[in-house]
Parts: sequence; C-alpha cells; structure tokens
Amino acid sequence: MIRLARPEEADAIRQLSAEAYVPAYMPLFGRAPMPAREDYAPRIARGEVWVMQVDEQLAAALVLEDRSSYLLVYSVAIRPAFQKRGLAAELLSFAEQQAAAKGFGEIRLYTNEKMLRNQAIYRRAGYREIGRRPHPSQPGVQLVDMAKTLT
Repeated sequence: MIRLARPEEADAIRQLSAEAYVPAYMPLFGRAPMPAREDYAPRIARGEVWVMQVDEQLAAALVLEDRSSYLLVYSVAIRPAFQKRGLAAELLSFAEQQAAAKGFGEIRLYTNEKMLRNQAIYRRAGYREIGRRPHPSQPGVQLVDMAKTLT
C-alpha cells in the first residue's frame, strides 16, 4: 500500500532513509546523503512524501517535488530488508501516475554518477540520461540527470 506520509512519521522516514542510503553511500563518499539526514516534517506538510507499507511496516519512502514543467523524484528509499522485491519499480510507476495526474508530461530524477546500480534501475524503468552536472554543494561530485517522457 502506498499512501501519503503522516506528520508523526517524520523521524521514522528519516531512519528508513538512513537504513537505505548509508550502506551504499558511506563506502563511496564517506558521508550520508541528504535524504538520510534531513527533517521530513516540512516535506510531509507539503504533501511531498509517500510511504509504502508491507506487512504493516514502513518498507519504503518516496519524495516527489513539483517543478514548473515536470515532477522530480527527489528520493526513493527502500529498507534493506525489503530491497530486491521490485518495490523501486512499483514506486517509480506510482510517481509516474502522480505526474500524469498533475498534468506533467515528464518526470525527472538525478543520482550520483558513481551509483551505477541506481542508474541501471532507472534505465530499466524507461529513464534516459539527459545530462551531467557538478553537485551544487559537494565539490568533485557529479550528478546524472535522467528523465522519462510520459505518454
């Protein structure tokens, strides 16, 4: 089940995100990425955070941001115990439904250039690389921008 996150779940979502991101990011970058550290309360208040429950547990979180001409997938975080079950594909499909419902013809996301597994997941979901750019706050880090046109 995918639903909007509730205000009282902000800390649980940060913990879920840390569990999902830290094992992958720490060995490569020596630090946790922003989704593993941020305060989700403002995003929840804006209706940007969705959660997926499996067996009544918070298994995954999805953060979506409306932009002027597209919907941005800011974060897809899946608890390690629930990874490799197709939840990422399910969440990306849900994000596309949300984008279409809002009238967007495109959905975008970005990932670190070193996160090759993530890039492969996104390509399988129909995303294409549209560019690379320096990370705005981490010198020497490159981001890979990806997009999918919705039909």
